[in-house]
Amino acid sequence: MANLRPLPKLREFDLAQCSLRDLNLFLHKQAASEGVSQIHVKNPDGAHSIACGLDAELDVQIRGHVGYYVAGMNKHASVTVHGNAGPGAAENMMSGRVHVRGFASTAAGASAHGGLLIIDGDASLRCGISLKGGDIVVGGSVGSFSAFMAQAGRIVICGDAEDALGDSLYEAVIYVRGKVRSLGADARFEPMTDTDRIALKSLLAQAGVAHDPAEFKRVASAKSLYHWHADANQEY
Repeated sequence: MANLRPLPKLREFDLAQCSLRDLNLFLHKQAASEGVSQIHVKNPDGAHSIACGLDAELDVQIRGHVGYYVAGMNKHASVTVHGNAGPGAAENMMSGRVHVRGFASTAAGASAHGGLLIIDGDASLRCGISLKGGDIVVGGSVGSFSAFMAQAGRIVICGDAEDALGDSLYEAVIYVRGKVRSLGADARFEPMTDTDRIALKSLLAQAGVAHDPAEFKRVASAKSLYHWHADANQEY
């Protein structure tokens, strides 16, 4: 007889009946010690800072819309939002996976050092601002100044991009499938390589997106802003 793994322990929280503090305290202090690996959250009702700063391999399912900074500073955990997310979703994420099954507001994935952020719908302004190594896959379009000062990591945009995409970009790479209204300072289109196509195929597969990597364009830094020149008269 085959060895059967024990089913993961599940805990449910209804934020219409308990406080957000109770939920976050359990996630931080009690879940791992009690052997609970799955947490379902009902009636989030747009609450802010749900499941922030997690540092354990937890599977958190949030069934509804959330406010600011959901899954901010995430490490190891998998957090899924079955709804829309307010500003700063997965902000400063270190590792793990955050999945927003709706739309995301301003600065989704800001300063993320690692991990994967998936947004099924559109993302608003400054998606991936100051990205530092994480990966972001957006199923829809992104707003202006997305990937502003992105230093490392990859952003996949399956829809369109508004103005100033990749402004002041460093070593991060953007793959965009749709139209780009304008590129930001020092960003440029570059040829896709085999390495790009392999990396993009993997990211799309992880996000459950079926697009062909051949449909995407690569945006990266021209690197003219790496050094300041006094005689440039601020014209870059």
